[in-house]
Amino acid sequence: MAKKAKNIVYKRLIRSYVTSVISISLVLVLVAAAAVFAANAGSVARWFKENMAVSVLLKQSTTEKEGRALADALAARPYVKESRFISKEEGAEEMKGLLGEDFLSVFESSPIPISIDLKLDGDFITADSLEVIKADLLADRHVEEVVYQESLVEALNANLRRISLVLGIVILLLLVISFALISNTVRLNIYARRFTIHTMSLVGAKRSFIARPFLWQAVIQGAVAGIIAAVLLYAGLHWAGRGSDLLASLLDMRLVWLVLVGTILLGIAICVVSTLFVVRRVAYVSKDDLYY
Repeated sequence: MAKKAKNIVYKRLIRSYVTSVISISLVLVLVAAAAVFAANAGSVARWFKENMAVSVLLKQSTTEKEGRALADALAARPYVKESRFISKEEGAEEMKGLLGEDFLSVFESSPIPISIDLKLDGDFITADSLEVIKADLLADRHVEEVVYQESLVEALNANLRRISLVLGIVILLLLVISFALISNTVRLNIYARRFTIHTMSLVGAKRSFIARPFLWQAVIQGAVAGIIAAVLLYAGLHWAGRGSDLLASLLDMRLVWLVLVGTILLGIAICVVSTLFVVRRVAYVSKDDLYY
């Protein structure tokens, strides 16, 4: 009867162990996914910034030759990543797409000026830097107006800070969940072997000697969970990258690999720390508490 009860306990322990590994793996996938986004947040924000157009509207007296020369000159400036000259005809075609074919019929001559679309280096996309760049562009005698979305720049920088804060809170909560899952599994493991542990403590076994087998199990459990999480995340990123060239270009694979390795090490670290915590609290219970 005692043997049957013991087998039941060990079967429950194995099921709990497997369930815990799977649960920890899923939590680590979420942690690693958040970490990948956080690690690449700079490149994502940079992509959005560098794809924000700054329109340089030229005066009506400016010829196309002068406009093209100015576009080439602007392309050489340190804050410009890309310069695109837009003729009156190209500008009219773009406006037709927005306002309809007949929007020019009310004008005797085309009001669309020659313009230059600039894409700036991401390091210069701040409110203060854009004001300096705007003043520099307006200093040219051919430039009539410089247009960009100031609210978009402010919203982008503000939202990036909020997203980083939210990701930090999410990662912290997921780590707490992982710690709780592992602690419950270790507690059940210790409960199944509580009489053996109590006997070892009575004959003078040191705490490190008692904790050693649990720590090895924790290392194996954390490594397995971390490897599973890393494989799942890599497979997900590889699948998503195949369907999106943009995602593949935004992700820095060196950072991704660092996150994947860190996921395995994090799984081991969480398991070891939680195991030490539980062993210290549960291994040396009183004799009366062994039956509860």
